[in-house]
Amino acid sequence: MQISPPKHLASYIRHYIFLENSKEDIKSLRLFTDGSSGLILSGDMNLYSGISKERMPLSFFYGSLRSYKDFSSKGKFSLVAVVFQPYFLNILLKTSAKETRNQIISVEDALKSKLEVFQEKLFNKSNPLAIINDLNIFFTHFLYERISTDHHLITAAQRYLLQSKGSVSSQELQHFTGYSERHLERKFEHYIGMSPKKYGNIIRLHYFLSILNNGTDEKNMTMLSYEAGYADQSHLIRAFKNNIGLTPKQYLNTENKMAVNFIEL
Repeated sequence: MQISPPKHLASYIRHYIFLENSKEDIKSLRLFTDGSSGLILSGDMNLYSGISKERMPLSFFYGSLRSYKDFSSKGKFSLVAVVFQPYFLNILLKTSAKETRNQIISVEDALKSKLEVFQEKLFNKSNPLAIINDLNIFFTHFLYERISTDHHLITAAQRYLLQSKGSVSSQELQHFTGYSERHLERKFEHYIGMSPKKYGNIIRLHYFLSILNNGTDEKNMTMLSYEAGYADQSHLIRAFKNNIGLTPKQYLNTENKMAVNFIEL
């Protein structure tokens, strides 16, 4: 279940996702980059790192990802994923997005007193729509007096990149914002955790994913790669594997796509 935030929060939160597993089986999960940061809230989840097998916190923030992270879950769980606009984690935690890039940050270490109530509601199986409504109220109050001029710059640049489907040159972005390439790189690293070029590449990849998910086959994959702005199919496949860890064909054959950047392997 994917829920949009109210209009006044859309510049900070992309969407909410409620996921529930009613079985006792083990699931292999992959979270891959879409340029966003986010928050996973749960009251009863047994989630483990796919590499170290270390148990994840019940609830945690994640910074912008370089590529993808694998997890495994054991047993029943319910969770709410809050998918942030890339710069919102910077606002919440008052820290550079560069420092949180590719990091998992336990709610125990950040904002525990403010988020613990939502974990308890999930543990007690409260109505997820009511929990999401309460989160909207929480984030609305949290935002008062926290927005700087720089955030308006980053928001405008992000929208420009999204409208252009990621196919924007550094010169075009400089002309749009009125700032130098170096200045924009510093601001993007601080607020989003990556360069404008890297962020644009991710937008382009997800534009390709959006048209791929509308239904295709291998015969017109080359045509779709051109439509998404790739020089050729080999560039697309390289970007796909680097960011998602799969080829486009493997992704298409993945049955359970739980969210735009969250799949069951």
